[in-house]
Amino acid sequence: MRKDLLEGLSEEQIAKIRNCKDTEEVLKVAREEGVELNDDQLEAVSGGCSKETIHCPNCGSTNLAKRAVGFAHRVSGYRLTCNDCGTKWETGL
Repeated sequence: MRKDLLEGLSEEQIAKIRNCKDTEEVLKVAREEGVELNDDQLEAVSGGCSKETIHCPNCGSTNLAKRAVGFAHRVSGYRLTCNDCGTKWETGL
């Protein structure tokens, strides 16, 4: 994990986030701690999480494009697009 991406987070906050089981739990803990994580930071801290595999609801593919959505640097969900069949959908946190 690149330490420069976590600048501004306390060691305690980093430890709490590293103990999360998935990306959604990382975001929940970050919100509770009053921490706003950008996409690069989220990727850095969730690298230790057991990631759930997201499948396209139409074709079942895992070849997806994911874009964070939110307001004022707070991620509230993701817009997903299947790179195989073009299906688009959103997930919330």
